[in-house]
Amino acid sequence: MSDEIAVPSGGRKKWPLHLRMLIGFTVGVVGGIVAHSALGGDHEGLRWFLSHVSQPVGKVFLRLLFMLVTPLIFAALVLGITGLGDLKHLGRVGLKTLLYTVAVSSIAVLLGLGLVNLLQPGRGLSEETRARLTEGAAERSAMLAKTQAPKSGIDLLTDIVPANPLKAAAEGDLLGWMFFALFVGIGLSLTRTEAARRLEDVIEGLYDVVMRLIAIVISLAPIGVAALLFSITAELGVEILIQLARYVGVVVLALAIHQFVVYPLSVRLLGGMSPRFFFRGVQEAMITAFSTASSNATLPTALRVAEENLKLPSHVSRFVLTIGSTANQNGTALFEGVTVLFLAQFYGVELSIAQQLTVLFICILGGIGTAGVPAGSIPVVAMILGQVNIPVEGIGIILGVDRFLDMCRTTLNVTGDLAAAVVVSRGESSPNPPNP
Repeated sequence: MSDEIAVPSGGRKKWPLHLRMLIGFTVGVVGGIVAHSALGGDHEGLRWFLSHVSQPVGKVFLRLLFMLVTPLIFAALVLGITGLGDLKHLGRVGLKTLLYTVAVSSIAVLLGLGLVNLLQPGRGLSEETRARLTEGAAERSAMLAKTQAPKSGIDLLTDIVPANPLKAAAEGDLLGWMFFALFVGIGLSLTRTEAARRLEDVIEGLYDVVMRLIAIVISLAPIGVAALLFSITAELGVEILIQLARYVGVVVLALAIHQFVVYPLSVRLLGGMSPRFFFRGVQEAMITAFSTASSNATLPTALRVAEENLKLPSHVSRFVLTIGSTANQNGTALFEGVTVLFLAQFYGVELSIAQQLTVLFICILGGIGTAGVPAGSIPVVAMILGQVNIPVEGIGIILGVDRFLDMCRTTLNVTGDLAAAVVVSRGESSPNPPNP
């Protein structure tokens, strides 16, 4: 399907992806509700169309995402670690950045998981509706090999280390594959040879190719969204819209709490800067992030406001913000955790404490390995769903509203990078100290 649509003037104009996804969302929802109202969810003709047309189309779209997520995670995590520089000589700035990133990302994911468990946005479907919805879901989700959740905290820790990383990748053991990627990244950082640098260049080339392929797949999202949402709304009717509104509300609430409670506290208590001064200085970067939904695209603006408005040491802000554009994605980590638990509730999948801890760890690592581009977290979310045995078709629900949520979480990501730069800069020399 072409990304270009003819316009009356005779020229050809590309419609923005988010607009095409909105169209796909609308077509899928309206078409599904009309089919459900007119024919009923158990109509023989409708069931045939679902099983032979809309569900296969949605499944192909999901398979395309899954096909690319394993090389994406490997390349992104390896490059994220090597981007820190020589770990032996990284020193105080790198250590402070790493500790802050892990701590604040953990808070973000815990906040999201806590709100989902408290507010239960995915609950509310009748048992009859849920039974119809999940009928055959296990068969349709067989595109991913499932691994059993660890039975204890010790098992969780030991199972992170894969005996065979290729087997872990083939079986969908996301934590094991991430651990291997992190280990390779550390090894590359410690090996200062020409051959190691050539390997790093190869991995960077792999990353560029995978990102290009993901862009192509995401360009097909309007078709995938329409097919997935038609399938689910034809079975559920208007019930899906209520659940979707509750989900969006919880995500936005969690993002707002992290943005206006966690960040101000970290900036004041750890960075020694007035939150009012901080937010006044970074508002241009926040607006850019919201408009572009891309941490990478916002990086030049973030670098400028850090030095000109916040008066941070340039060597610190450049390091922290460059690494943070891919490795300090608090909003992405939070979004992934909320989405997985919401869909678990939606499908009636009970996640144990061990499984929720698995989600927590994967989301923290996913904040490092997720591309800082629009919809970059979608492949990771899809893989996590398979990891904890949640029907992957549910991602179609999320894709319908992902553009708005992507804009919101990217704003949180960029603000978090700047907050990290403030915290790490404290105690570092600065020719132009801030005036809170």
